[in-house]
Amino acid sequence: LLPRTMSMVCLSDFEAYAKKYLPKIAWDYFAAGADDCSTRDENILAYKRIRFRPHMLRDVSVMDIRTKILGSEISFPVGIAPTGFHQLAWPDGEKSTARGTLLTYSTCSLEEISEAAPGGLRWFQLYIHRNRAASQQLVQRAEALGFQALILTADLPYTGKRRDDVRNGFRLPPHMKVKNLEGYGLPPNSLDPSVTWNDIYWLRSLTRLPIIIKGILTREDAELAVKHGVQGIIVSNHGGRQLDEGPATIDALVEVVEAVRGRVEVYVDGGIRKGSDVLKALALGAKCVFIGRPALWGLAYKGEEGLQEVLRILQDEFRLSMALAGEYFVCNGCYRCFCMQACKIRSVMDR
Repeated sequence: LLPRTMSMVCLSDFEAYAKKYLPKIAWDYFAAGADDCSTRDENILAYKRIRFRPHMLRDVSVMDIRTKILGSEISFPVGIAPTGFHQLAWPDGEKSTARGTLLTYSTCSLEEISEAAPGGLRWFQLYIHRNRAASQQLVQRAEALGFQALILTADLPYTGKRRDDVRNGFRLPPHMKVKNLEGYGLPPNSLDPSVTWNDIYWLRSLTRLPIIIKGILTREDAELAVKHGVQGIIVSNHGGRQLDEGPATIDALVEVVEAVRGRVEVYVDGGIRKGSDVLKALALGAKCVFIGRPALWGLAYKGEEGLQEVLRILQDEFRLSMALAGEYFVCNGCYRCFCMQACKIRSVMDR
């Protein structure tokens, strides 16, 4: 048992607490992966196979872990990934994660989030619906409320088969609503499976916000993303919740980074459980990482306070990993930590 007064030491402590105290249907929804959950689990295991090559006797007495994403400075390179239905974890829902990303399937409205965090860095995740007018109005609402970027989720033409959700007959409790979709008259399963790369041009005609595409896992799609004018790519497999037996995101990151050749910013989510995982992702070329389930575990523990504690632990672990790896500076916008895989893709620069 993990009482609320217990000092949390690592992210797995929050996971254990959430599994113990969340209602089973909520825990199963957050934890679910598609089919056999192979990709969900591989996201975590892939990080464990990466090893550092630490360098000793480096001056690590002062470390600056700030970075910028799309020109906005953040205190360290970790953000909150778009995840659904935060009120299942904490009554205030997305208001308690208002400094992170907001998504279409939120149990709080854009207006509520904007009011809760008027000065926060807020990106809006968009699913395109068959009713294009509804999607257009969501984009325009987000821009009018001061959201700084638009995230187009590309990997969900249909919902993956999450067996526990099927067994549980998952649905939101009656008192919770998908507030951003209220008033649009959208039926269930209203996502548009006919979306193509050309729809990025349609989105660009609607907004001046930078467009980030989420769900890219291959060199070919990364090149298409650049060709179609996006400003950022999130390497993501939806936390293993969509196509099972696809690649772990940290493995896919390398070929995406190589494909874009610095023309757009590349981020990654999925499987990040320690500060050293953050460092590995940055060493392999990510500009920033995003956490999903750990943020929800923090909410389940103590709401906004619990989420902040998760981020503090990650930040402390990240700083310590940088120091022990022996390098802490930024070179050409990328962290250098002498990760074994990083050396493979940076051999020319290192020489």
